[in-house]
Amino acid sequence: MAVASAHDATLAIGEVAAHAGLKTSAIRYYERVGLIPAPERISGRRRYEPDVLRLLAAIEVAKEAGFSLAEIKRLFQGFAPSMSPSERWREHAAAKLAELDRLAQRIEAMRAVLQTGVECGCLSLDDCAFIAERTSR
Repeated sequence: MAVASAHDATLAIGEVAAHAGLKTSAIRYYERVGLIPAPERISGRRRYEPDVLRLLAAIEVAKEAGFSLAEIKRLFQGFAPSMSPSERWREHAAAKLAELDRLAQRIEAMRAVLQTGVECGCLSLDDCAFIAERTSR
């Protein structure tokens, strides 16, 4: 009967990448910036514990929600260990939702300016009421 080694329970970077749907360069980058812990190295090769897949999935969810990598790092590491992941998420999500609300307002203002320009029939800037309104402020 063969004895399983610790090596058998770990994953090579290519295996992690395949399972996570990421490029190996992304995994190395996440390691370099501190989003995931540096793995054990066996014969110079990275060997990851299987739980890294859950961490990478959490990073991808946070990216889909619009968090930057710096925000994700704070989400995972910028709190007391006693704070639950859901409490951390709520705190970060509230700030991100407020940011999205401000962005939505800016987008609507941009849309209004663009629509006004689309509807403008001026032949020159001197004839444009919209521009004249802006210069008389």
